[in-house]
Amino acid sequence: MSSPNLPPISLYSTPTIIRPKPKPSLPARNSSSSCAPRQRPQTSCTATTNRRNPDDYHTTLKALNSKNRFPKKSLGQHYMLNSAINEELATAANIEEGDVVLEIGPGTGSLTNVLINAGAIVIAIEKDPYMAALVKERFASTNQLKVLQEDFVKCHIRSHMYSLLESMCLSEANTRYAKVVANIPFNISTDVVKQLLPMGDIFSEVVLLLQDETALRLVEAPLRTPEYRPINVFVSFYSDPEYKLKVPRSNFFPQPNVDAAVVTFKLKQAAHYPPVSSTQAFFSMVNSAFNGKRKMLRRSLQHICTPLEIEKALGNVGLPATSRPGELTLNDFVKLHNLIMKV
Repeated sequence: MSSPNLPPISLYSTPTIIRPKPKPSLPARNSSSSCAPRQRPQTSCTATTNRRNPDDYHTTLKALNSKNRFPKKSLGQHYMLNSAINEELATAANIEEGDVVLEIGPGTGSLTNVLINAGAIVIAIEKDPYMAALVKERFASTNQLKVLQEDFVKCHIRSHMYSLLESMCLSEANTRYAKVVANIPFNISTDVVKQLLPMGDIFSEVVLLLQDETALRLVEAPLRTPEYRPINVFVSFYSDPEYKLKVPRSNFFPQPNVDAAVVTFKLKQAAHYPPVSSTQAFFSMVNSAFNGKRKMLRRSLQHICTPLEIEKALGNVGLPATSRPGELTLNDFVKLHNLIMKV
């Protein structure tokens, strides 16, 4: 995918006000809305009369200038300048009209715009009060958006989602699951992944724009390498991840020092999790194993049972007694855990 031809911008410099060229309106979108039984949401204005124009470099800078805002390094704010990437995110999540979508950090609303155009009902969580106000104002004419001004990593997203789905008459068992589509700050990637992936009872899939290095580590980290960590076991336990495409850094303002990537996580429901007696005990064992990453498991897990018992369990799994944590797959850890718990 080619990157947009953008003027050079220094990192975290004050953006220059640039007047965007007027763009032709896209064709109107007609639909109806009801609550019970569930119908597609309104996308006409009582919601939105016309499909909104895609955002670009000029639109994003104009939105930031309208509130005299600069991207905050402390919040990891990097705004997407290429509407085609936002379309890729929506496509990766297979967004359909009537889907409920959680967006984390909507910023100026460029991705929100794509999701609403696709007919989704968007629940946006924004930590920055100025950006929360901006996106509320921008989409004030539609009933397809609810903005929560909160810090995602500290909020109770499960209770929020249950409450919102109930209020929208979407909590019945026969409705589709919600989805997550977001361009998140790179500095909270792991926190977001850990919070969302165990929520297969609410979300069917999570589509995130992550730092490319992080994306590769989460999805493709091979065994016996420093990149293979407890988070890889966690991700595979709760989801089926897939690396979709690389996004060059030149697509962002301000331009970060790294490229990004789109990753999808198809969430598993509890019935499809690997069979362990206790997920808490299982991940406690995995974390303990990796705390002594260079140690053999018979030593790093000896607080759970004796080294001899661990060696015997490893043998029953078909692994050598000298195994280290970086050599075990998710299934290996599951089998080892279940054997150790019987000791």
